[in-house]
Amino acid sequence: MAAHVHPVQIYYEDTDFSGIVYHPNYLKYFERAREHLLGVDELVRLYRDDGIGFVVHRCSMHFREGARHGDRLEIHTEVRPESEYRLIFDQRVMRPGSPTPLVVGEVQLVCVNQDTRLVPLPKMVLDRLRAAGVSV
Repeated sequence: MAAHVHPVQIYYEDTDFSGIVYHPNYLKYFERAREHLLGVDELVRLYRDDGIGFVVHRCSMHFREGARHGDRLEIHTEVRPESEYRLIFDQRVMRPGSPTPLVVGEVQLVCVNQDTRLVPLPKMVLDRLRAAGVSV
């Protein structure tokens, strides 16, 4: 699978007193990229109609360089299934055209029902990933 690329503009509100992106904001950027990869409308429908949503099972991040106010970045996302219940998203914050990531993250997601019980990955999600070239 080629990486899914999601653009991010860094605004003043994203930064701390030093003008560098406040570290938890990278989690928001990763979330937005995953949501666009899987499809916002499909995720809304999945929860509304089937009562199934994603939750973070595990997350790790490695910070190499801080982004600054005004930067235009890209979130590169690759996904791989870990089991019938879990997906692993390898995500990188990149400057367009640069081979070196600013931040590297791994986010593991599982699906739960409205009672927060673990459920297998829905067919809609697996179909969407297959269409994106992921072997599931």
